Amino acid sequence: MEIKRTVLVILVGMLISSCGVVKRGTIPWEDDATVEDSEALIPINMSRSDRVIRDKLDNAYTQWKGTNYLLGGTTARGIDCSAFIQIIFKEYFRISLPRTTREQMQMGNSVRKRNIKVGDVVFFKTGKNTYHVGVMINGIQFLHAGVSEGVTISTLENQYWTNTYLTTRRMF
Repeated sequence: MEIKRTVLVILVGMLISSCGVVKRGTIPWEDDATVEDSEALIPINMSRSDRVIRDKLDNAYTQWKGTNYLLGGTTARGIDCSAFIQIIFKEYFRISLPRTTREQMQMGNSVRKRNIKVGDVVFFKTGKNTYHVGVMINGIQFLHAGVSEGVTISTLENQYWTNTYLTTRRMF
């Protein structure tokens, strides 16, 4: 009985501190928001430093693409959104970020939605006490660990992401 209680406490803690969970197949944005050919949307006037950031994010996507979503996961066997962003920034940019989405939201500098650029971190309020996080690969698409498709690319123009958008932070 004590083991069951301990496991329950751990699971509840993971739910509160990490990304949101929804039933697979019930998320309206997953079918049409994934964009396989993100290269077509690289702005011609992207600065040199933005191109370096974009190249690193492209490498991260290549390495992690299709990795399954796992609440509390931190490895290629399964990862959640905040762990994915933490790993991306540590491994590719040498920037240490906290583990949870709420803690990550306190980092960096605030950016207005109209000023979003490659490398900015976007946050969404996906439920009463649940949040989601991704990193921008251009002005409208972001890389993230999504519940239905795992590590994928989605667009801010999708109605779901528009409705749940919360804030953007710049870590560089």
